[in-house]
Amino acid sequence: MRKAADDAFRDECGIFGIFGHKDSSAHTALGLHALQHRGQEAAGIVSFDGEQFHSHRSLGLVGDSFNRIEVIERLRGHSAIGHVRYSTTGETVLRNVQPLFAEFDFGGLAIAHNGNLTNAYSLRKELVSRGCIFQSTSDTEVIIHLIARSSYGSVVERVIDALKQAQGAYSLVVLTNDAMIGVRDPSGIRPLVLGELEGAPLLASESCAFDIIGARTLRDLEAGELVVIDNKGLENLKPFPHRDKRFCIFEFIYFARPDSIVEGTNVYEARKRIGVELARENGVEADLVVPIPDSGIPGAIGYAAEAKLPFELGIIRNHYVGRTFIEPTDQIRHLGVRLKHSANQGTLDGKRVVLVDDSIVRGTTSTKIVEMVRNAGAREVHMRIASPPITHSCFYGVDTPDRAKLLASQHDVEGMARLIGVDSLAFISIDGLYRAMGLRGRDAERPQYCDACFSGDYPVPLADCNAESTPNQLSLLDDQV
Repeated sequence: MRKAADDAFRDECGIFGIFGHKDSSAHTALGLHALQHRGQEAAGIVSFDGEQFHSHRSLGLVGDSFNRIEVIERLRGHSAIGHVRYSTTGETVLRNVQPLFAEFDFGGLAIAHNGNLTNAYSLRKELVSRGCIFQSTSDTEVIIHLIARSSYGSVVERVIDALKQAQGAYSLVVLTNDAMIGVRDPSGIRPLVLGELEGAPLLASESCAFDIIGARTLRDLEAGELVVIDNKGLENLKPFPHRDKRFCIFEFIYFARPDSIVEGTNVYEARKRIGVELARENGVEADLVVPIPDSGIPGAIGYAAEAKLPFELGIIRNHYVGRTFIEPTDQIRHLGVRLKHSANQGTLDGKRVVLVDDSIVRGTTSTKIVEMVRNAGAREVHMRIASPPITHSCFYGVDTPDRAKLLASQHDVEGMARLIGVDSLAFISIDGLYRAMGLRGRDAERPQYCDACFSGDYPVPLADCNAESTPNQLSLLDDQV
């Protein structure tokens, strides 16, 4: 299910796992707190104490769900996995909150998933026809049913068998009675990092989840790699057919936290380099460079340094906006952008301003910010975007609008500039983006990243693209608590 409220890409979720540590649940809650930017709709933790699994899942933020000592104390055990969610498939109700848990003949199994299966609907339809009963509308439950129906003996073999039938993008952490499993899809689209805390192995979507608990980052899992962590140690397998690696380049542009190390690259430094390339390609005479906070800040720093222009906070972000603010009238709704941003009039008045942002999706927020900057007295407003134009939807675990609602898919750059109300508009080129990542440019024959939202070059087949969408509702309505 795709949402239509925000003028931004939203990542689906973040995952975390720890094996063999006495404070597993507390560390998992802290790790999820560090990954909160990857999903704000719901959070959950499943732990195992050697005999029983314990679960706490709730709608809302990590701090709202795991802020009481009694909650953590109930999550007993030496191992735990956790999940923060922003849904791209399945409605926002408690039954869709992960980690999902199921009882098998070999014991319990909990699973947390970052990504999207592009053949989930086809698989689900086939599984239902064979008698499988689904309790959620999440594509993650498809994986659980595939594991259940596998004829292989060991848990690891059954997980591999299930994932060989799945297509799309996924990073998973799985917790069983005696092991924790981590796995990335063969194209390595979504991130998964291995770490260590006091001898206990860790898995997480980003390294910032390790930093918060004082853990050490070891390495990224490779594309198509599966690791099995148990009392005997760590075993790594490469059970899937080889595919060219196509890591999501939007992680560097927007999704990942700036202080994370992703695929061996410091995200903050990468974003500054993108700003440098943006200035080289699309310089303009101006008085100052202003970021659209917060995601536009590193790119604006790089742009200002390369353009030799002052970097100024001409737009101030309010960090204390409630997520459930009620907008009762059209007039208040129109002013909603001012809840998050306000113009620094003393800095902008009479100036030629370069606004730097990470991306333009629908363009609605950009239009309001440009209007706000002009009302603050800016003489000229030029917008520079630290990503190429977004012309295609993502089907790999990122919440994006339908293609018809993407501004760049319906208008050329000049048309977008007129609609947004800027004196000029420019985007970094795909080649420039690749140069910022340390490459010569995009290899059209073998692209090094997944850049489908810019190029339409989808690395994994979109099996369900023309199928009916998976139902977002079941007959039973859950209380959303």
